[in-house]
Amino acid sequence: MKADSSPIFTNQTGVHDKLQARVSRALGAHWQRPIAAHSQAAFDDVTESISSAQAPLILDSGCGVGVSTRKLAERFPDHWVIGIDRSADRLSRDHGPVPDNARLVRADLVDIWRLALAARWQPTHHFLLYPNPYPKARHLKMRWHGHPVFPALVGLGGRLELRSNWQLYVTEFAQALTLANASASPDVAAFSPGGAYLTPFERKYDLSGQTLWRLHADLTFDISLLP
Repeated sequence: MKADSSPIFTNQTGVHDKLQARVSRALGAHWQRPIAAHSQAAFDDVTESISSAQAPLILDSGCGVGVSTRKLAERFPDHWVIGIDRSADRLSRDHGPVPDNARLVRADLVDIWRLALAARWQPTHHFLLYPNPYPKARHLKMRWHGHPVFPALVGLGGRLELRSNWQLYVTEFAQALTLANASASPDVAAFSPGGAYLTPFERKYDLSGQTLWRLHADLTFDISLLP
């Protein structure tokens, strides 16, 4: 059955002309927004789980309803998979039991990434699946690669996988990684999930006939360079 999802519309004609400035600004400043209390509590709680699990860590950032977290936990049974989303409503929706090697956490990513970096978390894999594209040019600072938290994201390291139905988002992200010397060779390509959908959005976009894009990058950012 075909889905009917509208393609992304943007007033940009290419990579944002202020991308380099945004990345440089983020790398050159220490972002000091206070950590939200609920994020701190969630981080403290999940840290105990990670310590007791003693297994390689996978982050599923912006996991939405947690379908991807469940599927990643099944795909990587020897890993501990943490799905993080800021919406309690999304996380509470019933999509079946959460595997024993997974946790769903309500917290803001901008908080969790900074706390995780300070705690020296070292995920083997980090998934960013269909983040909000913020397609208007004036919203570059709200895309993860244009956001002040970008250094914390890349500082966590691991194998990053970003998926989007907007090619420009993935292209910009790859360029931001290069600007930050965070990856030697980020790989961007169109892909087909072949029915093995990780998220409901992925299913909807694919069945609507949209091209899906994927970035792979082994992150090697030197956190000692941060202020």
